[in-house]
Amino acid sequence: MKTIVIDPVTRIEGHAKITISLNEEGKVDDAKIHVTQYRGFEKFCEGRMYSEMPALTARTCGICPVSHVIASTKAIDEILAITPPQAGINIRKIINLAQILQSHTLNFFHLSSPDFIYGFDAPKEDRNIFKMMQTHPQMARDGIKLRAFGQKIIEELGGKRIHPTGVVPGGAAHKIELSQKEIILAQIPDMLKIAQGALEFFKTNLHKFQKEIDSFAAFPSLFMALTNKDKTLEHYNGTLCFMDSDGNIIKDAIEPRDYKEFIGEAVEEDSYLKSPYYKPLGYPQGMYRVGPLARLNIASTCGTPLADEELKKFKALHGGKPVLNSFYYHYARLIEIIYTIEKIEELLNDEETMSENVKATSSVSKTKGVGCSEAPRGTLFHEYHVTKEGVITGVNLIIATGNNNLAMNAGVKQVAQAFVDSKNITDGALNRVEAVIRCFDPCLSCSTHALGILSSKIEIVDHNKKIVKVIDRS
Repeated sequence: MKTIVIDPVTRIEGHAKITISLNEEGKVDDAKIHVTQYRGFEKFCEGRMYSEMPALTARTCGICPVSHVIASTKAIDEILAITPPQAGINIRKIINLAQILQSHTLNFFHLSSPDFIYGFDAPKEDRNIFKMMQTHPQMARDGIKLRAFGQKIIEELGGKRIHPTGVVPGGAAHKIELSQKEIILAQIPDMLKIAQGALEFFKTNLHKFQKEIDSFAAFPSLFMALTNKDKTLEHYNGTLCFMDSDGNIIKDAIEPRDYKEFIGEAVEEDSYLKSPYYKPLGYPQGMYRVGPLARLNIASTCGTPLADEELKKFKALHGGKPVLNSFYYHYARLIEIIYTIEKIEELLNDEETMSENVKATSSVSKTKGVGCSEAPRGTLFHEYHVTKEGVITGVNLIIATGNNNLAMNAGVKQVAQAFVDSKNITDGALNRVEAVIRCFDPCLSCSTHALGILSSKIEIVDHNKKIVKVIDRS
């Protein structure tokens, strides 16, 4: 038996490796993604004051710190038994939407679009943003502008682009100034034009990638997301919903504080990333997917005009049934970008948003709090246990990427079996194995709370663990 090792996976946020095991006939027998850094945040938060948690947990990631700040402050709101004023909630929503916007833009324009522009079999030196700047300079500029728009909103309303301090327990630290509102609103038309252009580019080129669409983690699974009674696309409030691959709601209206009754967390010996699963179906049968694909499958409507038009087309892909092909995470991500821009405009024009009453205050009332929100990559949970004095005694974090762990593993195996030929191991085939992971847009430094950057190398090992071939992918 031979083993192919891709270490690390490239063009994702964080560090992981993939192993592909070949049987005696040279066919792919199995394939797995391994997250190789230690997860330690939950433990070293113990002993800290609850008030430190938003700033502390935001440091798990420099790409999506807002997601952690939102979930953290919501958990603390529950511990303090307070409800933020509507202006504070709206400011949180706007900052969270800006976070989703900039993160989705990073994935599509900078990490994934080189595959769509040049093809999965293009030379590796061409599959990057620098080549894009030479051959598609306008698209590269558009990606930079769109991401900068989201980051600027976070900076203006949250205090800083990275690790913002403006989202606090009880609401927001500061009201929105009229000048800030006007600056953001003035950019909306241009940002919508860029977002619509990117979606049109993707849809126009879809026909080139039918083999990838058919094999990039295209299988039945459950889907989970936050939702509300109207099944409108939701990222901040709501309850948890599980849908099966036929579109049936198998469990709805789960309060986030009760998530442990329905979500278990398995631990694999070859990865530090936990594998959450839907408890009623057991492990690993309870595999589910989260993130933009899950959110759009579950939502009946986005609630904004342009996004709703695109959602109708998205749902028509499978005749109204859930879209099972993970390649379409990119499609869903682009629709959500349009939605976030429309929703930010709507919230900024809400009279309540401009109120000076943005924060409620209190002291510790409960010894447990659960905060749940939709991060760019899916549903995020923060659970804190505290003493009556507010000292953290226990923490459990289920990171959005972790929720997709079982599906990512199944996807890696499916793609490897479809494209890897042991007699001719091509760079394009291995790029496809990595690309299925990019569909999920994993944030592994977030999910493992570690940082690591290594050159990329694939080792083919025989049954005696002797290296028979080395492929450098740095």
